[in-house]
Amino acid sequence: MNRQGNHKSLLSTIIIISTFGGLLFGYDTGVINGALPFMSEADQLNLNAFTKGLVASSLIFGAALGAVFGGRLSDLIGRKKNILYLAILFFITTIGCTFAPNATVMIIFRFLLGLAVGGASVTVPTYLAEMSPMERRGRMVTQNELMIVTGQLLAFVINAILGITMGDSSHVWRYMLIIAALPAVFLFFGMLKVPESPRWLISKGRNADALRVLGQIREGKQAKLELHEIEAAFSEESGMEKATFKDLAVPWVRRIVFLGIGIGFVQQITGVNSIMYYGTTILQDAGFDRSAALIANISNGVISVVATLVGIWLLGKVGRRPMLLTGQIGVTTALLLIAIFSYILQGTAALPFVVLALTVTFLAFMQGAIAPVAWLMLAEIFPLRLRGLGMGISVFCLWIVNFLVSLAFPVALSNLGLTTTFFIFVALNLVAIAFVKKYLPETKGRSLEQLEHYFRTYDDRGAQDPLNKVDVQVK
Repeated sequence: MNRQGNHKSLLSTIIIISTFGGLLFGYDTGVINGALPFMSEADQLNLNAFTKGLVASSLIFGAALGAVFGGRLSDLIGRKKNILYLAILFFITTIGCTFAPNATVMIIFRFLLGLAVGGASVTVPTYLAEMSPMERRGRMVTQNELMIVTGQLLAFVINAILGITMGDSSHVWRYMLIIAALPAVFLFFGMLKVPESPRWLISKGRNADALRVLGQIREGKQAKLELHEIEAAFSEESGMEKATFKDLAVPWVRRIVFLGIGIGFVQQITGVNSIMYYGTTILQDAGFDRSAALIANISNGVISVVATLVGIWLLGKVGRRPMLLTGQIGVTTALLLIAIFSYILQGTAALPFVVLALTVTFLAFMQGAIAPVAWLMLAEIFPLRLRGLGMGISVFCLWIVNFLVSLAFPVALSNLGLTTTFFIFVALNLVAIAFVKKYLPETKGRSLEQLEHYFRTYDDRGAQDPLNKVDVQVK
């Protein structure tokens, strides 16, 4: 009984420590929300609309590259060692951003910080999935998603506290940024105390070490059984020919990769990160003063955490397509209402409160329906042979769309205003709804083999989607 308690205790330690990578991901993407108005001032970095976009989006461009190369690096040197190096990179780049003397240095260090964010976005979930027992895998991996939105909420709260108590200091944004160094230190020293992934150890022929690790996190018989299962799975994968870019010449492969890219587009074109990165700026533009905007922005972080918990619960209850379409209709309606009311109520005392209520509504649909479904469907639509190629291309495109939206948003807000900017988001999201309705199949309750058969045989010219028929069930 005591041994079982030790197994659970070590697993809990692994979750807490490794998901600090997710916390850093969330904090570093969220902190810019409150720091940007302060660092934009003339006596600080003197940012205009375009350089604001570069400061915010340079991290995202770095994350796109970090996500592509982070997975390969963790395959080469190990999950644990890669997370250790990422913790060092988080720490150094946080210090660099904190003491940046000008916009150029800030953009460079934000880009390098993005490499750490992107690397963590692929390495931490992989490490968690490989350390967790099958029956706890879903719960353990989604802990990282929860830590990301928790990190963003933490950033919003700290931004508000420092912005109000130290708002007279011209360097308050530097204090907002430096706080991220603390979880980076915790992540580094914490990872020194946890074991390497047994899946990676077996891939390097270190089967005895893998059994020792499994013995620490599983019961004795279960450890040996799982070792044999991992060995068999690794042997099967080693003999499997992986897909390459040449396979994109095959129509059904192109179609499935197109869907993966489309899912990434659907998630990011909602404009969610315009609110997560520029929420304070939006609320100031609507009429709040800076202190009130910082406080009000906390509600965006709170609803993101709550909605993520609800979304995780809904995944087991509702089909992917209806959940995604409901989320898209919800966010599109919220965006439309923001555009309409920012025009009708322009200059009134009611506008900032209306905009705040609608951004909270937007995030409830986004984080509770679209975000969890998008990431889950990306994991479900690719057959094993295509997973590396398909996920790599899709996630890279997701980050690039995120980068473009983040870069363009402050420029659009400055030149077009709140109303026109959000009408553009409405138009883009109508395209996204049409894409999901026309092309995306239901994946809940379908095997990878059924999905692959569908993609090989479905007629793009209008044949009925066999996966949406009621009588197609997994036996």
